Amino acid sequence: MRTQPTPPPPKSEDDPDVPIRPTPIPNQTVTSTVPGHRKKGTGVRAWLLLDSTGHTQMVEAGKHAIMRRTGLPARDLRILDPLLSYPSTILGRERAVVINLEHIKAIITAQEVFLLNSKDPSVTPFVNELQRRIFCHYQATKAQEGAIDDSSCIIRSSSQNLSARISQPRNQDEEGKAEEKQGLENPNGSKILPLEFVALEACLEAACSCLENEARTLEQEAYPALDKLTSKISTLNLERVRQIKSRLVAITGRVQKVRDELEHLLDDDEDMAEMYLTEKQLLENSSTSSMNERDDMDEILQPDMDDRTPAEISLATNFQGDNLFGAPNAIGRDSHGTRTSTTRSTISKRLDVEELEMLLEAYFVQIDGTLNKLSTLREYVDDTEDYINIMLDDKQNHLLQMGVMLTTATLVISAFIVVAGIFGMNIHIELFDESKAGMPEFLWTIGGGTTGTIFLYVIAIAWCKYKRLL
Repeated sequence: MRTQPTPPPPKSEDDPDVPIRPTPIPNQTVTSTVPGHRKKGTGVRAWLLLDSTGHTQMVEAGKHAIMRRTGLPARDLRILDPLLSYPSTILGRERAVVINLEHIKAIITAQEVFLLNSKDPSVTPFVNELQRRIFCHYQATKAQEGAIDDSSCIIRSSSQNLSARISQPRNQDEEGKAEEKQGLENPNGSKILPLEFVALEACLEAACSCLENEARTLEQEAYPALDKLTSKISTLNLERVRQIKSRLVAITGRVQKVRDELEHLLDDDEDMAEMYLTEKQLLENSSTSSMNERDDMDEILQPDMDDRTPAEISLATNFQGDNLFGAPNAIGRDSHGTRTSTTRSTISKRLDVEELEMLLEAYFVQIDGTLNKLSTLREYVDDTEDYINIMLDDKQNHLLQMGVMLTTATLVISAFIVVAGIFGMNIHIELFDESKAGMPEFLWTIGGGTTGTIFLYVIAIAWCKYKRLL
């Protein structure tokens, strides 16, 4: 009985074997009759890919495809996740640089740049500027390659014999380094930054410019509002200042995080060396080629060693026993894989980070200036708050003084109220007898009570001022 083979399960978009595919044309619509059908797999996002020539292409890729193409771990890709909130970060890895600066989320390699949120309106100017810079870098590189092809500064003869290659390995290494160093320079002497530094500079400039523009806008709104609040304290002015202060705190935190990230990179040379992707790739290729050449020389010399006489073999054995470099070379041939694995760890120690340090310092100074402006504005807000509190305390003191004066007046008037209460009683006294007392006596009584009340009030106020209560 013949059984039908079971078809393999369909691969998801996150499968590592699924390649990055271009996004279909937006005008084409794909309809599906299956209810609940999902067009995209979990974790598949649209990336804008910029190659080394400045051409752009929209691609859809899952995180596993991006990890395989850039060599990044999954925890580094979480930094770019738009559903998660991560602060500004710049990470240098073996084959890529992860950028998360404000609205810019990108992965930079030695040959291409991946942008995550390229459809954001705030990112569109940055995409155009980055594309322009990459295209200018491509043109400068082509012009430099043409100048190097026409020049005859460095000539390597392909007909060198085996003895010259053995006796002068150090000179060849120095020539290779000189050639690589010249490759980074234009014919006029100016250096051409590698692609990763061109993209990194564009990201830093866009982020720093965005923060600086927000700080400038906040300054233009804050100073008039604070001055208006100083002249007139009202609920509307207080609400405006409260909103400005909330924005100030938020933007200060963002600027401070970018500044701390740049300061951390400037303080750690190893982190900066990790961002030299092009030079690391060149050094790794040169190390691999030199090890392959050494293995080829060993294979060439091996038949000659087999044809030697026993006397020559014994003499060569004694010479290798006395030579200090013989054992490491023999061990190196047996541990070819070990040297290859340790090459990457030693590459960063051989790189000069002065070029990247100067680039980062320029934007560190810019972001530090923005932070100083925000700090000055924060001090102005604090000074305004202190001034308003002083004004409110002064008004409160005036109200307390008025309360003391009114309370004292109420107290002394109470004495006159007692006199009026006595006259209001239904009793018979001589003052009320019309035959014995007249109107003048009544007026003198009222006038004397009023005068006494005023005299008591003046005495009470004078005593309060003497005790510094008023």
